[in-house]
Amino acid sequence: MDSKYTIGLDFGTDSVRSLIVNVATGEEVAGEVFYYPRWKKGLYCDATSNMFRQHPKDYLEGLEFTIKEALKKAPAGVAERIKGISVDTTGSTPVAVDQKGVPLSLTGGFEENPNAMFILWKDHTALKEADEITVLASGWDPDYTKFEGGVYSAEWFWAKILHVIREDAGVLRAAYSWVEHCDWIPALLTGNTNPKTLKRSRCAAGHKAMWHDEFDGLPSEEFLQKLDPLLSGLRERLFRETYTCDIPAGKITPAWADKLGLPLDVIIGVGAFDAHMGAVGAEIKPYYLSKVMGTSTCDMLVVAEDDMGDKLIKGICGQVDGSIVPGLVGLEAGQAAFGDIYNWFRRVLEWPLTNILQKSDLIDEKTKHALIQNTSDQIIASLSEDAAKIPVEESGIVAMDWMNGRRTPDANEALKGAITGLTLGSDTPRIFRALVEATAFGSKLINDRFIEEGLRIDGMIALGGVAKKSPFVMQIVADVLNVPIEVASSDQACALGSAMMAAVASGIYETTFEAQQKMGGGVESKYIPIPENSVKYEVLYKRYLKLADHMETDLTIH
Repeated sequence: MDSKYTIGLDFGTDSVRSLIVNVATGEEVAGEVFYYPRWKKGLYCDATSNMFRQHPKDYLEGLEFTIKEALKKAPAGVAERIKGISVDTTGSTPVAVDQKGVPLSLTGGFEENPNAMFILWKDHTALKEADEITVLASGWDPDYTKFEGGVYSAEWFWAKILHVIREDAGVLRAAYSWVEHCDWIPALLTGNTNPKTLKRSRCAAGHKAMWHDEFDGLPSEEFLQKLDPLLSGLRERLFRETYTCDIPAGKITPAWADKLGLPLDVIIGVGAFDAHMGAVGAEIKPYYLSKVMGTSTCDMLVVAEDDMGDKLIKGICGQVDGSIVPGLVGLEAGQAAFGDIYNWFRRVLEWPLTNILQKSDLIDEKTKHALIQNTSDQIIASLSEDAAKIPVEESGIVAMDWMNGRRTPDANEALKGAITGLTLGSDTPRIFRALVEATAFGSKLINDRFIEEGLRIDGMIALGGVAKKSPFVMQIVADVLNVPIEVASSDQACALGSAMMAAVASGIYETTFEAQQKMGGGVESKYIPIPENSVKYEVLYKRYLKLADHMETDLTIH
């Protein structure tokens, strides 16, 4: 067997996945998934206050389990031919660490403290801090948010740190530094967890931590002290240099090689965010928007530096040299809720099942459970089938997709959702269709911002659960955007993208595009806009914009 293999390690919101890929053919030879047990129990989270924390033990257990199990499933001889591992994670998902780079929740006295755990990307407890950063930066020279859309988000690095150290004096005293999840895993595997020397991701630092070469790295000490004296001295315990994901973080340690059953010469690549690696795995190319469509969305473009010039795209999640594809400027945007909105509606409809049928004594427990599960599993599919039969504009319902706030354009996590135009004839499929259209309109807002700021979109590459599972949603998005949409064939585009970058970091391929060409899975399906629907949606989109203006203005007034 002469084949070489790499492993893509993909840490998502609910689970971690390992994927072993043949670097010559792109064949996904084996994989395994591990669902975080503490997260699954709802530990360390409080949805009512938008607090979402994850214990590093979930990550450690998942790392070991998925790689070992994937290797067991792989053909004989694969393990000794693994050449590289690259990691992607959610982000910004930082954690407080001690001087050795150990997360505080793995040290004495902090084991059950949520503030000492990883602060998950969707944690919105730092709304106040994000607003303070935006206000201070807007009047500062230089404006440290200018490469991050001009608006700082509660989902990002500095806001989360500031919120935690204000809230928890114990963490403030014990935290030597802070590390992103996508930096901690490679540091762990290579044995260099020193916060001042471990290799930090350009992707994470540039998009979420206001890092830029123009600023000589992170925001100045003067700026941070002005923001809050509690941040004094932290900058020098963080980092100046960042690295793109084609760079090796180092070799696997003998201890981890032995634990996982891997060779000692395995290269560990610098980490990145999951959506960015998904774009790589879906074979992103210049001016094709890559859209990860799951519970939320992440929208990415890559553009040559010469084409970007001095453009600063307002209201997005950053423009960073090399953050997605090394050598190109990566631009990120996204929606705070997409599939989450459909799941919310499903849960609303499940209320009679969980609160009435569940308590009924008319049928036995086994039948009751099966009936509830079967009904719940079919709600979205059945609604999609009926909603697809409703002509565009017939319902008169317009919805607003800000149920988890607005990520881009112009981050504002305080915004709320809405459903308008309801009548006594508004049935469930019509409301569902309006919610789907709202998520498509939110996507159009993002596309329009890129175009208004001087960038073009030649097409779209979709990946993620919604893209793979819902032709109804995908056709509406294509019609609303009036752009053809290609759906990537890989079910695990994020893990595949990491496996591609592992092949580059380990020296098997010289460039990302070479790895994509050799290892990419191509296109599974394509959605072409229906011209008459696109025209009708232009009218509905204007109503959506009016509703958006009213909702934001009304919230500001009150």
